[in-house]
Amino acid sequence: MRGASAGSLERLTEQLGTAIAGGADAVRVADDLFAVSALLRREPSLRRVATDLSLQPAAKADFVRNLLGQQLDEAAMDLVGSAVTQRWAATRDLADALEELGVIAVVKGADRDGQSDALEDELFGFEQLVTEHPDLRDALSDSSRTAVDKHALLDELLGGRATAATVRLVKQAVVSSHRTVTVAVEHYQKVAAANRNRLVAVVRVAHEMPEADRRRLQGALARQYDRPVHLNVVVDPEVVGGVKVEIGDDVIDGTVASRLDDARRRLAG
Repeated sequence: MRGASAGSLERLTEQLGTAIAGGADAVRVADDLFAVSALLRREPSLRRVATDLSLQPAAKADFVRNLLGQQLDEAAMDLVGSAVTQRWAATRDLADALEELGVIAVVKGADRDGQSDALEDELFGFEQLVTEHPDLRDALSDSSRTAVDKHALLDELLGGRATAATVRLVKQAVVSSHRTVTVAVEHYQKVAAANRNRLVAVVRVAHEMPEADRRRLQGALARQYDRPVHLNVVVDPEVVGGVKVEIGDDVIDGTVASRLDDARRRLAG
């Protein structure tokens, strides 16, 4: 989000953090925010009223509270009420912001339950699973299948194998505003890392990396970037040897194949 929308989302994120730190039910808040986001996308007339700059902010807040107040958790209702008083650069940004706040609520709830590491690892594992199995990717993106059907598929796939936070976010991914499920899940990983002020590094190796090597690489990257770093390790048969690290927009390629290519270029030059 840009401009006014970015500032509005930042203020609402602070409000959400305060509510959850004060004991609000993060799961209930997330589910309510996801539901209101979906409602705004389905009902363009409601979306226009909620973002209409010609209406008094207090009047809009009262309107949505009268409309939704009995159905939402109080903390979620306070967030929705605050959201409609903010300025949004585009009408769709309100629904997108509420969805983003729902994701942040899930992440903060997992953090409070001591499940942040599991959430990040499981989201990455699910992203890899979808990437490696086109039939699963097609099933989750099939517009002819209902959300209920897709959620049932995910329950069968992940039931008992992932934390509740991961299942909740993956289910949101199949109905989200993101272009694809994998794009959504990749974004959720970034939200989870940002919640703990960490960076995420994708590490590609030819064989499983020993724990001692993981710790050394993690420490080196943390010192280089001056922030904690979470490693997502991918065993890639195309990596002949060495390590390739992708972190943000940076690529650190220490693979044998890369060094051979570099040597060939030098000889050709």
